[in-house]
Amino acid sequence: MTRPLVKPIRPEFSSGPCAKRPKWSLKFLDNSTLGRSHRHTIAKSKLQKVIDLTKLTLKIPHDYLVGIVPGSDTGAIEIAMWNLLGPRPVNMLVWDSFSSDWANDIKYQLKLENIHIYNVDYGKLPDLTNNPLKGDIVFNWNGTTAGVCVPNANWINSSRNGLTICDATSAAFAMDIDWSKLDVGTFSWQKCLGGEAGHGVLVLSPKAVERINSYNPSWPIPKLFQLRKNGKLNLEIFSGATINTPSMLCVEDFLDALNWTKEVGGLSGLISRSKNNLNIIKNWVSVSHWADFLCEDVNNLSSTSICLKLTDPKIIDLPIEIKNNIEKNIIKLLEQHKVAYDIGSYRSAPPGLRIWGGPTVENEDVKNLLPWLDWAYYETLDQLKIK
Repeated sequence: MTRPLVKPIRPEFSSGPCAKRPKWSLKFLDNSTLGRSHRHTIAKSKLQKVIDLTKLTLKIPHDYLVGIVPGSDTGAIEIAMWNLLGPRPVNMLVWDSFSSDWANDIKYQLKLENIHIYNVDYGKLPDLTNNPLKGDIVFNWNGTTAGVCVPNANWINSSRNGLTICDATSAAFAMDIDWSKLDVGTFSWQKCLGGEAGHGVLVLSPKAVERINSYNPSWPIPKLFQLRKNGKLNLEIFSGATINTPSMLCVEDFLDALNWTKEVGGLSGLISRSKNNLNIIKNWVSVSHWADFLCEDVNNLSSTSICLKLTDPKIIDLPIEIKNNIEKNIIKLLEQHKVAYDIGSYRSAPPGLRIWGGPTVENEDVKNLLPWLDWAYYETLDQLKIK
């Protein structure tokens, strides 16, 4: 197969940290708070601005709280689980690697006994419509390592008594999330808006606040996870006073990303950009002889972490080691030619590719990537002498 001539302008298709917004440059970042205390009025006002713009952009209900916490999304979801879980049965929905991690933490770290784990293989979703899921629910809106997401929040009963805790890290800013159905939402800056890693966002509903104010977990909570102060929720966290020291350079970078969202039409524009990336790959998959979506139901396809599996009949029955070598060689070729970086499947997922299609990725770059995928695949078969 002839090697394509046109390359993506930006080869950053990693699923985290993700591509910066188009035309990003350090020169656009205000450096006035660098070297200043994050407790100073000037720095604190920047943190508050991040909170306000995040809430406005995502259309989070006015009576919900939004705070900046340490440890990216992992820190945010762990903080939520350590502070909130315990008084009710827990339903843990698992369909990717990270939701499996949260299930293990609930079972083996918090040691909760009344936990129901609904675990399905990569590419599937648990049955959400025929299960009342009494008690608390913990789930990932989008399975970043599986390319499978919930299509909506219609399966969540608005009048349910338990809390609904959602890891929304590769969905926020790219998918239409009904925040009124969630009591806790978490995400990181490094995903859909291409911010820097290390900082997480925690969203709390009034019900979640009530749980924190009325429930004291039996286990010790490290300072880094502490949401309470004097026995009640520490509201300062949700007005720019962080639990630990944030990077003010990362704060400026995320402010730049949030301001960029206005240029593309706000949340609806962000969602549209990501959906267009998925649709471009959908059209390519429909005629591909060697690749298909890992997700089995098109209604549950992720538009951000777009996961592909190898389906060529000539390799389908080959040992897993050979399929892994095919994946590695494709990745090596694309990186050598500076076409695409870091698009291998997650380490525990089936062999294939994972292409980030979030809103900071240009549609034209996705279009220009696809002929290279075909070239790299058939070049790999030739190099590995697979007939």
